[in-house]
Amino acid sequence: MTQSGVTRNISSGGVLFTSDLEPDVGGTLEYVITLSSQKEHPVSLRCMGKVVRSEKLNPEIANGSGSFAVAVTLERYEFLRTDH
Repeated sequence: MTQSGVTRNISSGGVLFTSDLEPDVGGTLEYVITLSSQKEHPVSLRCMGKVVRSEKLNPEIANGSGSFAVAVTLERYEFLRTDH
């Protein structure tokens, strides 16, 4: 299943994002992060990690970006090729 989310924070150890679906804590998750700038072509990373935390967001805090805050480790990644 594919689900969109909004990245809130990213580091070398993992990512925090918001999503409308709540994943299972402890489960493996594959996610794609697209990094972009105005000067360069976007770069996409396909990542694998484990869900370490998921919490329901207050609707006022979520601001339409998702119902859950999800923290996932970054255990493996690969660059995805795109044709320009």
